[in-house]
Amino acid sequence: MNQHLSHAPGPIGVFDSGYGGLTILDKIREVLPEYDYIYLGDNARAPYGTRSFEVVYEFTRQAVSKLFDMGCHLVILACNTASAKALRSIQMNDLPNIDPARRVLGVIRPTVECIGNITQNQHIGILATAGTVKSESYPLEIHKLFPDIRVSGVACPMWVSLVENNESQNEGTDYFIRKYIDQLLTKDPQIDTVILGCTHFPILLPKIRQYIPEHISVISQGEYVAQSLKDYLRRHPEMDAKCTKNGNCSFYTTEAEEKFTESASTFLQQQIRVKHITLE
Repeated sequence: MNQHLSHAPGPIGVFDSGYGGLTILDKIREVLPEYDYIYLGDNARAPYGTRSFEVVYEFTRQAVSKLFDMGCHLVILACNTASAKALRSIQMNDLPNIDPARRVLGVIRPTVECIGNITQNQHIGILATAGTVKSESYPLEIHKLFPDIRVSGVACPMWVSLVENNESQNEGTDYFIRKYIDQLLTKDPQIDTVILGCTHFPILLPKIRQYIPEHISVISQGEYVAQSLKDYLRRHPEMDAKCTKNGNCSFYTTEAEEKFTESASTFLQQQIRVKHITLE
């Protein structure tokens, strides 16, 4: 157990490699507005989607440690790549040494749990980053709960850059939206449910809906993660008691503050103040 960690109640930590986790934070705050939050974006080292398991694990571990140092007892990895490549190792290898009472949760499991009620024909598609698709985390988690569901995944390497460069509404984006959706539906024409397995992708929803057949349900993670967190805190009153509730939210980035502030408004529709932080 780390002697220097505070036992006093603190905010809920929300970590992402960049901005995408803001779409998760936004939904969590809608559902649980009374809690305090710290958002930490490792923008200087984003994107994580193309990096190796070892590197993603190391970066995520540093961020989780930092959020624990800042008083968080509960950290949400609002990043599919970090959830896919680092969550289990942190839960099994690091938490017992840091503080067995602290918790780190991911975004993949809550997204998967809702699938059974949504798909009619057991054919599911995943649109995500290369790292998430390659990790097979979605098929593995889905098959634990629903062994008969057929899962097909396609990596959308351009989508994160389009969102981060504020190109999500421009017509040049349409080509890349259509391209990956077509690839997915060619893989399995029977798909009736598509999971957006990257937290940046909800920003592209208007265009995704344009190119995806109407009968296909599109699952954006924020609302499911938010409901799952609400349920988690209800089932774990001991953790709920360690979360402060003043309705505050602070933002930290490893990149330049002004760059983060500018892009964050795309995700949150509000102006925020952000502080710089370093991870090591």
